[in-house]
Amino acid sequence: MSPRYRNGANQAGTVIAVIADIMAVILGLWILMYLLNANPGNDLVQFVHNAAAWLAGWSHDLFTFHEAWARVVAGYGLAAVVYLFVGHAIANRIHRH
Repeated sequence: MSPRYRNGANQAGTVIAVIADIMAVILGLWILMYLLNANPGNDLVQFVHNAAAWLAGWSHDLFTFHEAWARVVAGYGLAAVVYLFVGHAIANRIHRH
């Protein structure tokens, strides 16, 4: 491993980027489960839904489309995009210092 990747700033930036990615994956997974009509009684589906609802609490029901699927895609999708954008922007800023 090169010395460039050994300092704390690079590690912190990587951790932030990975956390942002995980958050976006959870949100994207919930959108996919919702669109595919996943069984709401399944423990994994409940876990993903609860985690996604918590992560997208600020953007859930932000849009008032008539179709429920459009509200889910727009609300949870917006949260995923924001987490990816902000998380990677912060990570890149940390990597540069």
